[in-house]
Amino acid sequence: MTSIGRGESFAGRDATAARPRCFALVPCAGIGARAGAQGPKQYAPLAGRPLVAWTLEALAQVEALAATLVVLAPDDAHFEALGLARAGVAVARTGGATRADSVAGGLDALLALGAQPDDWVLVHDAARCLVKPEAVGRLIEACRDDPVGGLLALPVADTLKRSSAASASDERVEVTVARTAIWTAQTPQMFRIGALRDALRAGLARADLAITDEASAMEAQGLQPRLVRGDFENLKVTWPEDFALAERLLRGRAPP
Repeated sequence: MTSIGRGESFAGRDATAARPRCFALVPCAGIGARAGAQGPKQYAPLAGRPLVAWTLEALAQVEALAATLVVLAPDDAHFEALGLARAGVAVARTGGATRADSVAGGLDALLALGAQPDDWVLVHDAARCLVKPEAVGRLIEACRDDPVGGLLALPVADTLKRSSAASASDERVEVTVARTAIWTAQTPQMFRIGALRDALRAGLARADLAITDEASAMEAQGLQPRLVRGDFENLKVTWPEDFALAERLLRGRAPP
């Protein structure tokens, strides 16, 4: 089921519009198994609010975004109950077994709501609640005229080690991995709706391909997404200790 919040509409843009619109898509159907929270981590309390509320608030401050679509699990009972519905936010209960499944379902929902295949979609992790609106704006400006699109990312600063994986209790260094030209991927990741939908469909049909983010699906089509420098604070809240760090960072920010 797909629904629009508070009378919002994604009606197709006028043919005379100067350029395609930008939509945010937030996959929010995970169970948060690694977070150690009671229930899905996106709804865990963080600095007095559900984690995903901070994510949606940050996206709401990006003027270049026409609207946001949140992809929920079909049986999600938390989103509306926690008062997370807001103007400019639509909900699609098309969440799947994997992130790629949820995003693919969300893209179909965007199109059904009136977005166009050549409009842009910025897929953003619900658990990246510390994203800064200015970073999202920087991504849009860098990619809006790009033939492929791109993603926020950071060049790796640490020395990288690959383990021998001999055993879980006694892992040892097998080799040092060169960090030159290595980046850690963040979100949002920004691509044309139609192109990303086709790439995800092709990727999901391949048993030999692990689609860990949207860029990997595009790369599998022979494309090279643009890397746009993100922020260190744009971490993905994944492990129990991440909650304490995220709370400190949020409380240290000035109110919007």
